[in-house]
Amino acid sequence: MLPTDVPLSHLSTSLLLLLQLLHPASSFFPNVWSLLAAPGSVTHQDLTEEAALNVTLQLFLEQPPPGRPPLHLEDFLGRTLLADDLFAAYFGPGFSSRRFRAALGEVSRANAAQDFLPTSKNDPDLHFDAERLGQGRTRLAGALREALVAARALDHTLARRRLGAALHALQDFYSHSNWVELGRQEPHPHLLWPRQELQSLARVGDPTCSDCEELSCPGNLLDLMLLTSGYFGSHPSKPPGKCSHGGRFDRSSSQPPRGGINKDSTSPGFSPHHMLHLQAAKLALLASIQAFSLLRSRLGDRGFSRLLDISPASSLSFVLDTTGSMGEEISAAKIQARHIVEQRRGSPMEPAHYILVPFHDPGFGPVFTTSDPDSFWQQLNELHALGGGDEPEMCLSALELALLHTPPLSDIFVFTDASPKDAVLTNRVESLTQERRCRVTFLVTEDPLRVQGRARREVLSPLRFEPYEAVALASGGEVIFTKDQHIQDVAAIVGDSMADLVTLPLEPPVVVSGRPLGFSVDALLQRVTVRIHGEVSSFWIRSPAGVSQGQEEGEGPLGHTRRFGQFWIVTMNDPPQPGTWEIQVIAEGMPRVRVQAQTALDFLFYFGIPMDEGPHPGLYPLAQPVAGLQTQLLVEVTGLGFRGDSRDLQSHFSHVVLRGIPEGAERGRVPLEPMGPRERGLLAASLPPALLSTTGPFSLELIGQDGEGHGLHRAASQPCTVVPVLLELSSSPGSLAPGSKAPLSLHIASFSGPQDLDLRTSVNPRFPLTFNLSRVRLEPNESVWGHLWLEVPDSAAPDSVVMVTVTATGREGSLVPPTHAFLWLLVLAPASQDPLAATAHSSGPILHSTSSVSTLVTRGRARGGRVGNCWWGTVGGVLLLLGLASW
Repeated sequence: MLPTDVPLSHLSTSLLLLLQLLHPASSFFPNVWSLLAAPGSVTHQDLTEEAALNVTLQLFLEQPPPGRPPLHLEDFLGRTLLADDLFAAYFGPGFSSRRFRAALGEVSRANAAQDFLPTSKNDPDLHFDAERLGQGRTRLAGALREALVAARALDHTLARRRLGAALHALQDFYSHSNWVELGRQEPHPHLLWPRQELQSLARVGDPTCSDCEELSCPGNLLDLMLLTSGYFGSHPSKPPGKCSHGGRFDRSSSQPPRGGINKDSTSPGFSPHHMLHLQAAKLALLASIQAFSLLRSRLGDRGFSRLLDISPASSLSFVLDTTGSMGEEISAAKIQARHIVEQRRGSPMEPAHYILVPFHDPGFGPVFTTSDPDSFWQQLNELHALGGGDEPEMCLSALELALLHTPPLSDIFVFTDASPKDAVLTNRVESLTQERRCRVTFLVTEDPLRVQGRARREVLSPLRFEPYEAVALASGGEVIFTKDQHIQDVAAIVGDSMADLVTLPLEPPVVVSGRPLGFSVDALLQRVTVRIHGEVSSFWIRSPAGVSQGQEEGEGPLGHTRRFGQFWIVTMNDPPQPGTWEIQVIAEGMPRVRVQAQTALDFLFYFGIPMDEGPHPGLYPLAQPVAGLQTQLLVEVTGLGFRGDSRDLQSHFSHVVLRGIPEGAERGRVPLEPMGPRERGLLAASLPPALLSTTGPFSLELIGQDGEGHGLHRAASQPCTVVPVLLELSSSPGSLAPGSKAPLSLHIASFSGPQDLDLRTSVNPRFPLTFNLSRVRLEPNESVWGHLWLEVPDSAAPDSVVMVTVTATGREGSLVPPTHAFLWLLVLAPASQDPLAATAHSSGPILHSTSSVSTLVTRGRARGGRVGNCWWGTVGGVLLLLGLASW
């Protein structure tokens, strides 16, 4: 094991310097949107994703997959490094990198947000500005420590957000300081080690810059060997003789000495030292790789893989009613869990997380979360149906608890036979499912003839399950009603739903009895499945060739049909014929139809506001689009870059369709424009305010063509919601401590009609919270700030997570839907337990010594080979000669 003062350059025997001298980006600029302002630059997003891909490849090279041949570095030299390619090479063709890319997106967006959030954008300590280098290093180490603690607490969403903040500061050091100008060729050896003092810092009275009246200032640093950084704006004010950050938005750069030293971009209008941008980017990339490697050494390979979701598998998350009438349901859950654990153990699809939350009345929880399938099975096996109680149970409270602990892009399965007693939580749970991007499926055994074990104190409303329907709709899930005799068969959908399923849009989108529906099948789909719910008297399915199959159970000409009461599943034969298929259902009431399929070709999506003014232009991320606000939709196609299948490479999406929910009316159709190299699969669409003028949910559909010219349709896994106001909840950077009181800030802005809003807060766990606003009226384009104070009791558990929620609702009688803002905070142990300051943690040794090659691979046009004991590569015309490491 290494002591804490060993330089980070010695962290690994094969420190992967996969330096793709990145295609064009800022402080560096925040994200890919920034390239519109400064083409040819390297962004924070580029640096973060490149570093993560490099360390992931290192992990794959050192830990060969079971049952598959090991990866070889030579196979990755000379070509663009892509997540899809890495997953296909390691796990096998057809395994999706969607969750991994979503996790990287969380880190990248948290990184970019440091340039936009009001609590961070002007703090010099968070950007290594104003010669506050020691303070910046302290904040950087603190954010890394918080990321590590949150990851060990299995709150990986919070861990990724703190990691993004840490990487932003780390990358800024090389752009904002004069480390590059001092001729340094390697990252600073002490930035990531809290116990090391920074040496040779410029003092308060040391002049550092000369006057420069041009945009480009290559020689304005004075001839001194001291470390400095530029001042920005007026807080703190720039002392005489000190350097400015520079650029047209830096007010300090107009005060002598004029000019600046930042290397954020290739544009002299933003960056006076633009000519050193790529050198700064190189060192920032190497430092980011070191930071990822440090976390890997502390968390171990399994913990690091969970942090970045380096797996194609979903988690397994159960919410179980444990009242006395639930014996069959609990048995069904146990059988399915056992089947999934045994079937997937040791395979790429083995769940990385297992979550279990029981509930009854009046209690719910506690939550049980583990990465050990045997521990999960043991905990599940100890659950039994006990007691009775009224029909309503605390189902939504238990579901909310599960959502707080379930990783994003996961499926949650709720087993119950009762309606919710806590229906007041419906809107908040709906919003939380979209915040976490989790799909919720309710398996409800509603049987009017079954009365044993369940007290009926009053006549029950037939609408009592509507909260479940609302949550399922908002999350992209479904409510499946069944009976005891069918529950074990119906529960088999748990395993099916955990595969890489996409939802195929229906045309028309609303099911009407007797009216045919169409859906498009492309050549990249497998295991097409049709699910039909309702009082069905008959249905038929027709292929593009005109072959039909009815509702008869068993094998048919198109596939296999199973019926469980009012729930039908038809699984089509593989491979399904590409083209337009049809379904017609004859039923009483409103039947429901869902078509899903397995494929690696899917998409992720995000919203953002273009920030064109200011020193760091980019895209400010939004959780949901806001009514009346110009918004960009960013789409990240997954499975498009896999080189093993030429059909994937020829597939493309051209448009996005927005449809209102539940009516299905088309709100608009917007063209998609590529952002960057095609193999990255990044697309953008501008959503004008008129398109987002109606608040409420809508679905996203992508339309294009596959490699064989067939229609290519994909629907987002869950709906989006246009919210009436922008609601931003933030805290000062840093963690909480037991016995402390933390200030929080709330920003509310309206961009459409006048808004009269009531504001409510909640905290999980229930810490005291005071708020200076309870009501607010906003005119169009008006905003207001609120202040909250969170009290952390002395009894708060160290290394635990707190969630604060603020809800804005329209006044009584208003049709304005509620808007929610969520904030996750970490209660940290005392600094003496700092895991970064400790020696190597018990999670594993620092060195990963199965590979001895130090190399550099990047997302660019690289060439390379081996000469003797050295690897060589060229990236962007730069020759890289990398010898074997001896550690």
